Amino acid sequence: MATRGWILGMAALMAACDCGGEGGTPDGPVDGGPSDAGVRDAGRDAGRPDLGTPDLGPPPPEPVRFFVLGDTGEGNEAQHEVADVMEGLCATEGCDFAVLLGDNIYDDGVASVEDEQWRTKFEEPYADLRIPFFAVLGNHDYGGNILFVDTPGAGNEWEKGSIEVAYADFSDKWVMDDTHYTFTWGNVGFIMVDSNSILWDEDVHGDQRVWYPTALTEVGGAEWVFAAMHHPLRSNGQHGNAGRYESIEVAGVEIPLPVPIMDGRKVRDFMEEVVCGTVDVVFTGHDHNRQWLDEADRCEGTELVVSGAGAKTTDFVSGRDNDVFWSDDTQEGVLYVVVEGSVMTGRFYGRDGTMEFERTLVH
Repeated sequence: MATRGWILGMAALMAACDCGGEGGTPDGPVDGGPSDAGVRDAGRDAGRPDLGTPDLGPPPPEPVRFFVLGDTGEGNEAQHEVADVMEGLCATEGCDFAVLLGDNIYDDGVASVEDEQWRTKFEEPYADLRIPFFAVLGNHDYGGNILFVDTPGAGNEWEKGSIEVAYADFSDKWVMDDTHYTFTWGNVGFIMVDSNSILWDEDVHGDQRVWYPTALTEVGGAEWVFAAMHHPLRSNGQHGNAGRYESIEVAGVEIPLPVPIMDGRKVRDFMEEVVCGTVDVVFTGHDHNRQWLDEADRCEGTELVVSGAGAKTTDFVSGRDNDVFWSDDTQEGVLYVVVEGSVMTGRFYGRDGTMEFERTLVH
């Protein structure tokens, strides 16, 4: 009896204090309130700084993918086959735009925006490429007339440049805002130079020495800045180096072209005094081959690339003696460039679709 009474007493005492039951006294935890462990954790964290969400910075820019090729305007089989290579790269790697380096319509430019050559030498070869083509002018785009004699490629019929500018209003892929202009795409900026006018020291379309600082400002926010023009500063091709264009070698002696305005000295001066050191790469055509030159020290660190084999080829000339990382004069082809943030990779492809050379630059 004593034991039973003790048990009943203890049960009554536990019921009175509600020990171990739900709810609790005002001093204990309530539904939804912090547990003892939570209170202890809060006490430990009280002296720690609130670091917030880590600042990961802006997301990396989207890759920019583009083609660079010149001297395309033939409408021949080679031009179509190079276009096929471009289409394949667009399908497998992606592409955003193309840059045309002049001599867009051989041999004498176009007579109007309705000229049939637009169809056969531009629209049809690139019909399946749904990208914009940003173009500069070459000497053949400006036709030519010397002493009232048609001289295709002399490049001094200045009204013909304006026709190619105007054609942008009649095509869904041709882009030429002016005879010289700029554009940006993602973290890439382009300065599009009319080197044929510079060759002739002609400013009928504007003084490009005066314009160039404005052009640099327009692309100043781009991480990568490129220049595109027709005439090269240096080349191992038949036209050769600016200031010595068309020179020939006889018995080991270089014989310069006896027409000062055509030897490219104005192009050389413009490049060396205005462009070199202000852009990462200068892309040019004029010589119908492909060269990635190892001559950046001659242009204040700016890399020099010739990609003028968009529709035909011409042989290299011995004695030019420019150092190259790679060059080819045996087949037509295109340069494909991918810019991913601070890394630029350029790849030369032949008309047969083979990737022949790759070079990477890093900022």
